[in-house]
Amino acid sequence: MKVLIVNTADISGGAARAAYRLHLALLSEGIDSQMLVQNKQTDLASVHGPGGRLQKLRAMVSAVIEGVPLRRYPGRSHTLFSPALAPSGTAVERINAEKPDIVHLHWVNGGMLRIADIAKIEAPVVWSLHDMWAFTGGCHYDEHCGRYTDFCGQCPVLGSNKTADLSHRVLLRKIKALENKPQLTIVGLSRWLAESASDSTLFHERRVVNLPNPIDTRTFSPFDQTKARELFNLPPDKKLILFGAMGATTDPRKGFRELSKALELVSTEKVELVVFGSSKPSEPQGFQQTVHYLGYLSDDAALRALYSAVDVVVTPSRQENLSNAIMESLACGTPVVAFDIGGNADMVDHKRSGYLARDGDITDLADGLSWVINHENRQSLANHAVDTVRTRFDSKEVAQKYINLYTEVISQ
Repeated sequence: MKVLIVNTADISGGAARAAYRLHLALLSEGIDSQMLVQNKQTDLASVHGPGGRLQKLRAMVSAVIEGVPLRRYPGRSHTLFSPALAPSGTAVERINAEKPDIVHLHWVNGGMLRIADIAKIEAPVVWSLHDMWAFTGGCHYDEHCGRYTDFCGQCPVLGSNKTADLSHRVLLRKIKALENKPQLTIVGLSRWLAESASDSTLFHERRVVNLPNPIDTRTFSPFDQTKARELFNLPPDKKLILFGAMGATTDPRKGFRELSKALELVSTEKVELVVFGSSKPSEPQGFQQTVHYLGYLSDDAALRALYSAVDVVVTPSRQENLSNAIMESLACGTPVVAFDIGGNADMVDHKRSGYLARDGDITDLADGLSWVINHENRQSLANHAVDTVRTRFDSKEVAQKYINLYTEVISQ
């Protein structure tokens, strides 16, 4: 069986890292897995980047063109919106030239693929959804509007009150394009996203399955906390709360505002905050707690040490699919506090491996942080967290589930 995984990047970003981990897991199971990306950073031979300067230039131009239609919506929000109208160069030709048995799409924005290109892929397609973009009119998260169950339009992400706006036109393009691709199976990485896809106008008649991302539980496992704190020069005698995300302090969806307010309700005695994914801002953020800014981390060994260094990880996102940070933290034995939204409940067992606060309830989020920090038996939380990940998300087990899905799709 030959599988071709397609993602915009190989390791840059959460979706890329998840797709890359699946690629490695399939290789470990003896599958002929190849990966096609637009932005290659690894030196793995089975990962294929742009074939020369011309393809790299095309990718850069496509990414720029993607932003042009958005200029007509100056009131749009900070949520990412991808029209996917720019030419995608030779991506489809390269996909078909590989002659795979299965093409497994992941995050294909940034000029990687237009929606119309998917119908041109000759092999059966499995598409893992890392956010909501595949079935919306262009937003990656819908800010709770739910209009993807109709035909979009009046898009809050665009700041539009028009029915026939860009989101409506993009969704119609998707519907028309995918009519010509019957061999398409949708994978919702979380139960929430699988249900959302099934409810959508675009995919309500498609086969939608729920399969998670894999994680290598040998790479992400508990590490000595004292040594970990020494590595990052973190205080040995404090209770440390970790918050991290790409654009952690600038993307409203990541919940930085909610976290700031929740921390006002958390005792400052012996409690400090650690932030990664963001450099120290020029202006103070107003936290009562001492804050340690660690910048961007992508190395798995560094992430393992960081998760092990802290007492709790908080992920206050208002919309979330299947957070890598939550899965990685639990695998390292560190409890997680999050809102009970999206795919968080797929990973966090309330008051067993962490705390799930009521959606948007800042007081409950603060209570969750205090509950974990002051827990009398932290080791029991750590043990359950590790067991949860090893049981539900270990790369070997998850890879076999994907192999079974591929085999079933091919046989049909």
